This record gives sequence, structure tokens and C-alpha cells, in this order.
Amino acid sequence: MRSTVNTMKKIVFALALLASTISVAHEMVPTYPKWKPSGLYNGVVTTTIEIFNKRADVEYYEIGVFDRDWQPLYFVADYKVIRLKYLASASIDVYISKENRDRAEYICSRSKLRKGGESRTAVSSRICSRFKKE
Repeated sequence: MRSTVNTMKKIVFALALLASTISVAHEMVPTYPKWKPSGLYNGVVTTTIEIFNKRADVEYYEIGVFDRDWQPLYFVADYKVIRLKYLASASIDVYISKENRDRAEYICSRSKLRKGGESRTAVSSRICSRFKKE
């Protein structure tokens, strides 16, 4: 009986420890973005993503577009690395050539960690959305 009580105490302690170390990442929408004609040039398509920063320890995020083998594809955005303060959001327009539209599988945002300074986090977060194929 004593062994069971000790085991239960260990389980409760482990669950409390896990609950206190939950990590918060940033958010990115939409989950399944679609390409649409850009209206700028005939051979260019665009999509818009929204990033919300839920991390007080991170201010910069990098945008990337990848094929199904996770190889980066060339794209254009106002900024590939954006500064986003805690609890702020940003809307980013991403442009890519029509030739690469069918190769593009994922669009991702990744938190950029500081190399120095007083605050240094150990966990970088990357969130990806998969393009909806028509």
C-alpha cells in the first residue's frame, strides 16, 4: 500500500512539473494558404500570412518558402526577417513566380534567437502552413 502511495506522489509531481514548463510559441495563419494572382506582374502569384508573437523573449521572425523536400524556394516579401514586439501581429504579403507556385509546399515562420544580451532563450519555434493544392 505504501508503495502505491509513493508511486502516486511521483506521478502527481511529474504532472505538476510538466504543467509548469509548457512552452508558448508564436502563431501563424492561415493553416492552408492559397496562391492568387498578384495583380503586379503576369508571372507572379501572392499569398498573405498573419503572424502573432506570443513570446516575450523573441522580437524577430524569419519567413521561408519550401518545396516538399524542404529545399528553400526564392520568394519576395517586404522583409524576410521582421521585427514583431510581444503580443503584436503583422500581415505579410509573399510573392513567388508562377513557375515555382506548384513546387511550393510549405510557408514557415521561425523565431530568431538573440546571440547576446541579457535575455537568451534556448528554444526556437518554427511554424509551417501547407499550401492548399487546387
